[in-house]
Amino acid sequence: MSSEDKEAQEDELLALASIYDEDEFKRAESAQGGETRICLELPQDFKIFVRGSSTENLQGSGFEYSVSFLPLVLNFELPPDYPSTSPPVFTLSGKWLSHAQLSALCKHLDNVWEENRGCVVLFAWMQFLKEETLNYLNISSPYELKMCPQGKGQGRTAAGPPEAGKDSGGATGSATAEEETVDARAVQDVESLSSLIREILDFDQAQRRKCFNSKMYSCSICFCEKLGSECMHFPECSHVYCKACLKDYFEIQIRDGQVHCLNCPEPKCSSVATPGQVKELVGEELFARYDRLLLQSSLDLMADVVYCPRPGCQTPVMQEPGCTMGICSCCNYAFCTLCKMTYHGVSPCKVTAEKLMELRKEYIEADETTKRFLEQRYGKRVIQKALEEMESEKWLEKNSKSCPCCGTPIEKLDGCNKMTCTGCMQYFCWVCMGSLSRTNPYQHFNDPSSPCFNRLFQDVHIDNGEFWEGDGDH
Repeated sequence: MSSEDKEAQEDELLALASIYDEDEFKRAESAQGGETRICLELPQDFKIFVRGSSTENLQGSGFEYSVSFLPLVLNFELPPDYPSTSPPVFTLSGKWLSHAQLSALCKHLDNVWEENRGCVVLFAWMQFLKEETLNYLNISSPYELKMCPQGKGQGRTAAGPPEAGKDSGGATGSATAEEETVDARAVQDVESLSSLIREILDFDQAQRRKCFNSKMYSCSICFCEKLGSECMHFPECSHVYCKACLKDYFEIQIRDGQVHCLNCPEPKCSSVATPGQVKELVGEELFARYDRLLLQSSLDLMADVVYCPRPGCQTPVMQEPGCTMGICSCCNYAFCTLCKMTYHGVSPCKVTAEKLMELRKEYIEADETTKRFLEQRYGKRVIQKALEEMESEKWLEKNSKSCPCCGTPIEKLDGCNKMTCTGCMQYFCWVCMGSLSRTNPYQHFNDPSSPCFNRLFQDVHIDNGEFWEGDGDH
């Protein structure tokens, strides 16, 4: 190796290492060579298309994916007489391209070398692959990927725009053209379309994240400019906020139990954070609470799921259709799924005083089908008793007054307005409901300053002009 060639090679490799980061350029440790991972930035709304094949039982169907980046890999080794005499030895791989398309690119790299013989060409090769591959191969959206027919082309992809013919680079999407133009330096080995799609989508997602991390964004909460690596965006709406603000926002919502409210803070935006985004921001303890509440809210929407009523258990229990018995798989507690008490077989559910009030209202407002169900659940006697008590309460509310001392309901049938409570024996005035003196209860009606002066017999019905002047106690 001449000193000029050696110096030119070292200068070129050092220049590439300074221009590209480690993900894009990696120098070989044992030889003068390396690997460049070229990321093609695609036009906006670029789509790749996969048509169903008979071997995959998808005949007549297809899938379309939006991508922003596609990969190419150029491996090279510099011979001792490069760049004075020989070109770099290389292989070019890209699983989403056909062998014919890769071969066309290899041929063009040879042409670039011939035009620049005696000069370093790696940077020119990389720039061509990065910026001109799509135009050179006449690739546009939607770009179809498909496996070659079984046989000589098995394990390869034939790629290109749907219904595309020969492109400007001399490559076609047909198996016949591939066999004619295959270059040994074109490396293309695909297991299946599903694995290829997965690799493409993973690469695209990684590159999108890399671009996002390197840009500056303004957080609409704290109004600070921050790098994307310190921010998070909602995939559905693409609104961006810094992680610090979102962390505080998520933690408050989770502590309050509002796990369905972890949405984009932008007003009127309905985008929701993914569990992965929540896990990235909050601690393990809060994420465990978020995960538990999210599961519980989902179970609550399922009609055949009830919870074990024991306070220390609360395990979800699947309810058999038409059966009112639930058995907890954790503590083995057998309970009635209606009243949540210990299972009581065909006996009616027991009703508490508080539940009895709700039952009365529910029964009155129910249709005939629901009324029959309530009668079967609680028993007709319980329902009848509830209705009778309600009627009694309504009657007492309308026709009685409560003792001002003990609250006992008192009904006045006749007599004067001086009353005696049957519960606590306290004297009180039926007109103003005030308590009366034990020694002289009538003073209240004889005192001119009293509000009930001369009202002892007010509203009393007199029969034949006769009435009792004694107690009106009833």
